[in-house]
Amino acid sequence: MTTSELVSAYLAALERADADAVLKLFTSDAVVHSPLYGPQPAAEFYPELFADTNRSLLTLLGVMDGSSQQGTALVSFWFHFEWRFPSGAAAPFTVMDIAELTDDGRIATLYIV
Repeated sequence: MTTSELVSAYLAALERADADAVLKLFTSDAVVHSPLYGPQPAAEFYPELFADTNRSLLTLLGVMDGSSQQGTALVSFWFHFEWRFPSGAAAPFTVMDIAELTDDGRIATLYIV
């Protein structure tokens, strides 16, 4: 899977609130670092996020590929998140996610900035 395909699959699953589809893109021990929820295993983060979500609409703004100083593959994706809470209240924001990838292209760590 290319990084563009990974980002597309991730955003589509996030928009559908499909935890199974999202988690297939991560390693089994992946960690998500969120400014709202703190660091959590991905398997705990996404069900919690989706429980707090009534609806979301995502608009991709850009994708960047690179590597860390240690040589780990990175992909960053910038997107607008039209987030609605279960109450219906809107909480839109623009965000950058930075994903550290394994050699097989799955997400090992995700930083939400």
